[in-house]
Amino acid sequence: MSLSKQDILEALAAVPNPVGGGDIVDSDIVQWVTACDGHVAIKLSMPGQSTPAVRDGLQKSVERAVRTLAIGVGVDLEQLNISFVDHAGERVESKSQAAQPGDQPTKSALDAKFVIAVGAGKGGVGKSTVAVNIAVGLARRGSAVGLLDGDIYGPSLPTMLGLDTLDQQVHEGQLQPMAVHGLKAISIGKMVDPDKPLIWRGPMAHGAFKQLIDRTAWGSLDAMVIDLPPGTGDVPLTMAQSLQLTGAVIVCTPQKVAQDDAVRAIRMFQQLEVEILGVVENMSFFIGDDGKEYDIFGRGGAEMMAQRMNVPYLGAIPINMALRANGDAGTPTNNFDASTAGGEQIPRALDQVVDNLEKQMALASMRTGQHRPTLNIS
Repeated sequence: MSLSKQDILEALAAVPNPVGGGDIVDSDIVQWVTACDGHVAIKLSMPGQSTPAVRDGLQKSVERAVRTLAIGVGVDLEQLNISFVDHAGERVESKSQAAQPGDQPTKSALDAKFVIAVGAGKGGVGKSTVAVNIAVGLARRGSAVGLLDGDIYGPSLPTMLGLDTLDQQVHEGQLQPMAVHGLKAISIGKMVDPDKPLIWRGPMAHGAFKQLIDRTAWGSLDAMVIDLPPGTGDVPLTMAQSLQLTGAVIVCTPQKVAQDDAVRAIRMFQQLEVEILGVVENMSFFIGDDGKEYDIFGRGGAEMMAQRMNVPYLGAIPINMALRANGDAGTPTNNFDASTAGGEQIPRALDQVVDNLEKQMALASMRTGQHRPTLNIS
């Protein structure tokens, strides 16, 4: 499969005109597009009053749109060349030259030893539940943990962390994360009207995510956990390009339809060269009030999928009435205590997932050279 000119034009129609209304296709800013065997070239023409900074910003938006399209359709983008021309067709230099293979945006200055993305191929699999409990589990072991609600379109951390009574604070131009449940958390859900949908195109979601990362006073962290939107859209791509990720955790329920979408999410991260730290099978089974286990979705499907794809399996998390109630009440720490978690099964399952995740984090950091083993002789 390859990208067509029409595919690219449709993707570019989502990029707004930076110096006027409409998009860059309808505004005739896109002058020329060609695509062949993974090689894409685009020529743009801006009004004479546009500045180099405006052209540079537009170039980055165009690159993001095309790379997101390529990932979404499973195409390897060999080369992407973006240039600006004047009314006579002569090249106009931008602040940064056309994107070439291997070019990388400037990385964020986030100070965290480990950065863990929690993603899913589809919504409704409990991705946010897993992200919250992973973060709380790591914090309970003494780590300094940040939790970012990167699910721009459906932020759920205000409910799951009990942030409703807290106001978002800004100090000296920086967002102040909320200290709850032993970790630092921030969510776009605390900065917008909770009753209004966020109808944002890709570049707007990209900008919001970047600000949550770069304009928050996180301080020094042992681990940053990022709850991503479901699917394979613009925010995961932005995150992979702007952060030095340790790896990704993929959340999946046991049934086949969820596995199919989880495979796509895994392939996306692999194409972005982000290591898969492991798969979590969420809602693996239901625990009734009598303690009996019910395999509603068919236990073990996500584990078999992880084995087929040769990626680590972190464990299975069941569901019971207490887990649901704790999520709705914003009391995730209750999931780690048998007396408030409906028995031993939930705390035991969460501890196993966090145990396995810590091992994979250590292995990933050694492979990337972030942390080297030391030998102490006494």
